[in-house]
Amino acid sequence: MALLEQLQEAQKDAMRAKDKLRLSTIRMALAEVKQRQLDHQMQPDDANILAILTKMAKQRKESATQYTAGGRADLAEIELSEIAIIEQFLPQALTQAELDDMLTQAIAATAASSMQDMAKVMTWLKPQVQGRTDMGALSALVKNRLN
Repeated sequence: MALLEQLQEAQKDAMRAKDKLRLSTIRMALAEVKQRQLDHQMQPDDANILAILTKMAKQRKESATQYTAGGRADLAEIELSEIAIIEQFLPQALTQAELDDMLTQAIAATAASSMQDMAKVMTWLKPQVQGRTDMGALSALVKNRLN
């Protein structure tokens, strides 16, 4: 089942269950998908929806950190709950061993040998790891490997 259909079905299930937090989180995700669809005049595919969900999860993690630092544990808890809901639609995270294997493949496939080739490696890796790992951490791994 396509990711958009999964979100729509989850929205219906949340409505039936009267789960307000889950429903509002899924509605936010669907609204963002619809907004991107209108802005870019294209039908959303799984890769685009994964990018949207990944961005939403990242934004909520940052917000939760700021709320915790500001002494607002109640708001941080809401953000963390929304992250848990969003992550249900993301693919399973890559293990460190899987990430190392993919990085080795990327370096071999792109014939990367120095930091100047980092963009090639990241371009090769991005579609395969989107939504499955933190791109900032991946960038640091690539830098370490190419140095």
